[in-house]
Amino acid sequence: MAEYITHEHDVLIIGAGGAGLRAAVEASAAGVKVAVITKSLLGKAHTVMAEGGVAAAMGNVDDRDNWRVHFSDTMRGGQYLNNWRMAELHAKEAPARVLELEAWGALFDRTSDGRILQRNFGGHRYPRLAHVGDRTGLEMIRTLQDHGIHLGLDVFMEHTVLKLLKDGDRIAGAFGYDRERGRFHLFRAKAVVLATGGIGRAYKITSNSWEYTGDGHALAYDAGAALMDMEFVQFHPTGMIWPPSVRGILVTEGVRGEGGVLRNKDGERFMFKDIPPLYVNQTANSEEEGWRYTQGDKNAKRPPELLTRDHVARCIRREVREGRGSPHGGVFLDISWIKEKVPNAAERIKKKLPSMYHQFKQLADIDITKEPMEIGPTTHYMMGGVRVDGDSQMSDVPGLFAAGECAAGLHGANRLGGNSLSDLLVFGKRAGEYAARFAKENAPGAVNMQEVETAEKRALEPFARSSSENPYTVQHTLQDLMQELVGIVRTEPEMLQALERIQDLKAKSERVSVDGNREYNAGWHTALDLHNLLTVSEVITRAALDRKESRGAHFRDDFPAKDEKFGSFNIVVQKGAGGEMLFRHEPIPAMREELQQVIQEMK
Repeated sequence: MAEYITHEHDVLIIGAGGAGLRAAVEASAAGVKVAVITKSLLGKAHTVMAEGGVAAAMGNVDDRDNWRVHFSDTMRGGQYLNNWRMAELHAKEAPARVLELEAWGALFDRTSDGRILQRNFGGHRYPRLAHVGDRTGLEMIRTLQDHGIHLGLDVFMEHTVLKLLKDGDRIAGAFGYDRERGRFHLFRAKAVVLATGGIGRAYKITSNSWEYTGDGHALAYDAGAALMDMEFVQFHPTGMIWPPSVRGILVTEGVRGEGGVLRNKDGERFMFKDIPPLYVNQTANSEEEGWRYTQGDKNAKRPPELLTRDHVARCIRREVREGRGSPHGGVFLDISWIKEKVPNAAERIKKKLPSMYHQFKQLADIDITKEPMEIGPTTHYMMGGVRVDGDSQMSDVPGLFAAGECAAGLHGANRLGGNSLSDLLVFGKRAGEYAARFAKENAPGAVNMQEVETAEKRALEPFARSSSENPYTVQHTLQDLMQELVGIVRTEPEMLQALERIQDLKAKSERVSVDGNREYNAGWHTALDLHNLLTVSEVITRAALDRKESRGAHFRDDFPAKDEKFGSFNIVVQKGAGGEMLFRHEPIPAMREELQQVIQEMK
């Protein structure tokens, strides 16, 4: 029997972004032994790329804001497919989580009287995003990391988990390897929290970092947990377009929150041409009213640039498709125009949006205080993920929890900007709390060593093959086909073609070979990522075929309208006994009457 480097903990957290670190803080504070595994280095999680702010109804800038408005905005943005219990908890608990972060040392921007400043963002009725310039995610990670590390966490950096281990139905630990030396590690744990982020690296153009290969989604699916809402992939409307080396890098929604406008090649503010019925009563009637909204006028309604991300992305795509796009296939985002409205505009832009100023100056040689940015949609966020209990965040597998982007429910068919960071805080805390409780109430599970040895053998197979199949080629081909065939706008013929090609790529992935040894072998890492990428790509495509309507981030050219019968259930998938994907329609539970009243009041 092979020997592995073995670790024993009460709670194992896979992922060191905002959700993982917040879960680790909570579990460790409960007095259990906690380990955090991160694919990258501590402090390098993708959460640092969340720029605009954290959504919480604190009412510091507009005292009309409260949890009821936030709840209603979140449900409307998610097209009412959300787990309403999660939306309720999120809206109620987000302010406390932000204040907690401040108490731990986060340095938020301030109002003139010293309170946490909040800014406008797409889909939010009032200015709601607490922020640190446009570097909010970085401040969150810094604060959680500094606070958590003093609680005695064991941190395993540059480690990848290959398989979750079970004892019967319940979780027993995980098996993986360190990316530096290639040595295998066995992690025994009473409870596991998945906080691995999203799936963006399944697409060619993405704002996501290299770690986002759907690891948590695939690990949970292979362990028998249900995935939900996987057809809903959010394309952020504003990613960098030019030069090609930076295509897809995020341009924060905060630019539009501070007064930035979208224009086509003819200089037209095209967003005024198409206002969704759900938002007609909340959208400005003129450019002047939209400007006043961004400057804090409580009597003004928001500009159409601050509509939900799914809608803005499709409007940009329409302008490009109809010949009104920018030279490199996008549109123009202009914040420099505010010099017509305010004195010292350049200094104001640099103060409010320091990262955006430096990003464009250094990467594209564009001064955003003087000229427009060229932008276009980029794969950004996965609303779908592990189906969890709204209160505890536990999956169908006892002892397996999920939080953040790899968990489903809060956002429904489309996520509002800024809700991701408050999601991490609210449900990261809950996952850590309930995982610690589970660990205290249950003895360790037994690890099936034959299962571990099989996982090790499979991981080493690429070294033993003499095939000419290259893991990078398989990955790049998958990214191209997902971008072209299962992207912003979808049709049945294209998705059926994508499914055929995914099956072909699955066969190729079983034949890929790598050279060299296990130390510092990026080709091997890529080969091992392919299973997860192909699994989530197939689930996304099959779920998108199943949803024969357009809703939120899922848009079907062959079914362009909403179908109300599809608004009554979520699409759920689990792995069958023979490895097949088993889909079902799960009815959305009836909402409590008082929450239904909140939604009616806020329409």
